[in-house]
Amino acid sequence: MAPASPAGSAPGSPRLPPSRSPGPSARRPAATGRMQVDRAFPRTPRGALKISRTLVALAAFICFAASGAHGAYTALAGMETVITLLFLLLYLLRLDARMRFLFWPLADIFNSVIAALFLLVVALFALIIKTNKGTLVGGVLGLILLVLCIVDVVLLCKKISLDRGRGRSAPAK
Repeated sequence: MAPASPAGSAPGSPRLPPSRSPGPSARRPAATGRMQVDRAFPRTPRGALKISRTLVALAAFICFAASGAHGAYTALAGMETVITLLFLLLYLLRLDARMRFLFWPLADIFNSVIAALFLLVVALFALIIKTNKGTLVGGVLGLILLVLCIVDVVLLCKKISLDRGRGRSAPAK
């Protein structure tokens, strides 16, 4: 007489001990559904620039909010902090490689150019009006952030021109 098989298993199938039985994680592929972190990105010039832009924008936001400055100053610094943080996470988690429906470096360039234009206006108004020291410091940080945005645009334009594929008319090297 054959040993009784556990409920739900076929009579001829091998039995695995409970500790070695395949669980739900064994059915899905190992690395396809996981987020991969690009640990080298923060050490690149673009990564360091994104981190510094996020921190300077956060500092400007805190200065404007603490000083009771005009709501537009605080809103711009807050939006710049959030948007730059989202782009940082996009590149850090390699989501730009997964979501190919948008050319992310070009979107990042548009964001940096528009942010630079708004920061120029807001920072100059904050420096000219300077209702208190918090607004003055926020304006100076806004100008620093403006320079970081311009540097980001230059680095991204270099990346796009270096990463551009050759067309049909380009000679092979």
